[in-house]
Amino acid sequence: MDNYQNINETQFSNYQGNSPTSDEKTMAMLIYLTSFFTVIVGPLIIWIMKKDQSLFVDQIGKDYLNFFISYFIYSFIAGLLCIVFIGFIILPIIALMTFVFTIIAAVKAYNGERYLIPLTIQFVK
Repeated sequence: MDNYQNINETQFSNYQGNSPTSDEKTMAMLIYLTSFFTVIVGPLIIWIMKKDQSLFVDQIGKDYLNFFISYFIYSFIAGLLCIVFIGFIILPIIALMTFVFTIIAAVKAYNGERYLIPLTIQFVK
């Protein structure tokens, strides 16, 4: 839990003492919002284009990628569990969690904050 708190309390800036600019916040928010339309392609394009220009957008892009990979794995496992019928209960719960957490993360990113989505495995650091 300490690791989660330390990461979550990190103040984002361009490491010159400034908070993220309006453009950085907008790009970070769009990483999450474009996922409703293109799932991985849109967020990945934004992240790749902006990661070298903004540490904030770079970190949000990594967070989204970790979120996507983690919840893809959970959905795949739930899909397999449909064979024993428990997956039919778990799959809609995962879908709802994905929707809600994406909205929360987009709002937090627009406010210049990092939101570590629950149950996300940190594949990309």
